[in-house]
Amino acid sequence: MSATPQPRILVVDDERAVRSALSVNLGKQGFQVEEAQTAEEAIAALSQRPVDVVISDVAMPGMGGMALLEEIKKGWPEIRVVVMTGYGSVSDAVQAMKTGADDYIIKPVSKDALLVIIERALAGKALLAELVQLRQEVQDKYGFENLIGTTPAMLEVYEQIEAVADTNARVLLQGPTGTGKELIAHAVHYRSSRRNGPLVKVSCAALPEALLESELFGHEKGAFTGAVKQHRGKFEQANGGTLFLDEIGEISAATQVKLLRALESGEIQRLGGTETIRVDIRLVSATNRNLRTEVKEGRFREDLYYRLNTFTIAVPPLATRRDDIPLLVDHFVKMFCKENGRDNLTVSSDVLDQLMAHHWPGNVRELLHVVERAVILSRGEDLTGVKLPEALNTAEASEPVIEPGTTLQTALREHERRLLIAVLKESRGVQAEAARRIGISRSNLNYRIQRLGIILKDVSYE
Repeated sequence: MSATPQPRILVVDDERAVRSALSVNLGKQGFQVEEAQTAEEAIAALSQRPVDVVISDVAMPGMGGMALLEEIKKGWPEIRVVVMTGYGSVSDAVQAMKTGADDYIIKPVSKDALLVIIERALAGKALLAELVQLRQEVQDKYGFENLIGTTPAMLEVYEQIEAVADTNARVLLQGPTGTGKELIAHAVHYRSSRRNGPLVKVSCAALPEALLESELFGHEKGAFTGAVKQHRGKFEQANGGTLFLDEIGEISAATQVKLLRALESGEIQRLGGTETIRVDIRLVSATNRNLRTEVKEGRFREDLYYRLNTFTIAVPPLATRRDDIPLLVDHFVKMFCKENGRDNLTVSSDVLDQLMAHHWPGNVRELLHVVERAVILSRGEDLTGVKLPEALNTAEASEPVIEPGTTLQTALREHERRLLIAVLKESRGVQAEAARRIGISRSNLNYRIQRLGIILKDVSYE
């Protein structure tokens, strides 16, 4: 195993004695030291091989230390720069710090003080490198490249993300539950100019109405029972970044009014507060409902709908892009093998055929759960143990009986009703489990149960 290379330092000073003294002292501490007599020589040396830290005098003939500092920050922003100046030129050091220098030291240079400054500069460089790596990991996890698929439907989604990401347009993601709308929201954020700002997510269906308003806009201490301290809402937390409102179609009429007001004015007020707070957010929202239909039927405000859908991206269900299933399976198998410390598993053509034949009502999320379970259960080198939800298989296996004169809408409604009853039976009436099995929220399941006239007490769970 090779040893970690020692940090490299470039000393720039027109006085030979200063350069020599610094080189000797730093060399004794194990640093690799190079010297340059002028700023021009320093730039030439950096072009050949960048260093970790540059220690440069401010006052030099020709190109001065300030100009050198600017060139380094433009060409090698990762290099830390320490400037040296005399007692009578402290103002130069202050100006250098404003220009981007990481630290300064007064001549004559104290060896102990210099070592402290060098260590501080190297720690700052390591912290910067770690930050860059963390940002790259976030990009890798949530960026555009993490979306899987090469079918025409997905290529169109990629083109739309590319077109809208680096704008401030509000984006509405419409598509069935489990299709990856949250991943697309991440891709929009991390490909935008707001990528270094916060991405704040809210699941509108996961919170009761009474809590959702407080979660979005915040509250002051004492605003309601249990409000024991001030709370900054998601709008404030997302300031300068992106706010992602998932399942936007589930919010109540009262919350719709308050959300519309916030979007129109760019201002909010915390519950129980009087202060008007200006916020700068880019809004991305998602829904599995057809909001245009919701507007026509009076369940969603038309003015809010037009505020949300400046740019709409239709996210396709997995059933309409089956050719992407092999790519998704390969991606998920590798991901779960890595998470579980397993060697990569081979997916046989029989298993793949089984996965390709399923209609995936839960979309990509359902496929992900099925593959994860199969990886956990598999032994040996092949992916085995693939088991599709029994309730769904049962519903698929039964041949539909279509009465003469039955419309498509009626047939689909009856099929959905039988499917939900089958899932509820399989889940023994536990609605949270039933919703998870078919990849929808519990509130969405509740809505469908009521719409389809399913009476829960009449469903047999034996």
